[in-house]
Amino acid sequence: MKIKVCGMRDPDNVRALEQLPVDYIGFIFYPKSKRDVSEKSLPNTKGLHRVGVFVNEDNSEILKWVEKWDLTHVQLHGDESPSQCLELRRCNVVIMKAVSVDDNFDFDSLLEYESSVDYFVFDTKGEERGGNGIAFNWQKLEEYKGNIPFFLSGGIHRDSAAAIKAVNHPQLFAVDINSRFEKSPGLKNIESIKSFIYELQN
Repeated sequence: MKIKVCGMRDPDNVRALEQLPVDYIGFIFYPKSKRDVSEKSLPNTKGLHRVGVFVNEDNSEILKWVEKWDLTHVQLHGDESPSQCLELRRCNVVIMKAVSVDDNFDFDSLLEYESSVDYFVFDTKGEERGGNGIAFNWQKLEEYKGNIPFFLSGGIHRDSAAAIKAVNHPQLFAVDINSRFEKSPGLKNIESIKSFIYELQN
């Protein structure tokens, strides 16, 4: 299972993360987020897919950051339409569409995105656009019958590995961790991430 660590900001923290078997690193380009990197310098990363997270941003602005930060993936965490996703996808970036899930969510609403995104990110519906630190009911995933692989996000913490391994879904591609592994917003606890990955992969 692939691992994404989102909300990174500190260059030294990024370098420490690179030593772990992590596949994706997420940078948030959203001024309202405590983990926003819009005013930060580009941190060096080696061998990781670089994901830029945007919320209801114009495609021209997104592509500016894609070029400046050499992003390989764009995660759209707002109310972006299938046509906006498709337009970006045609610009040679991988598109991840975040979806806020609660007990009332209808997965059939995602059918219109089937031809315009590469992955979904199933996150918990909460007060913030991500980073709420709470998990939705993962049994709800049984209702997802789509063909697009997904990242599981929302409230995952150090002791979640066993529950994640119990999720038997053919489209579960990766886990996406963030706030529950932080010492402070944007500063990750590397040892906790290391322990979590070990438990998940063994």
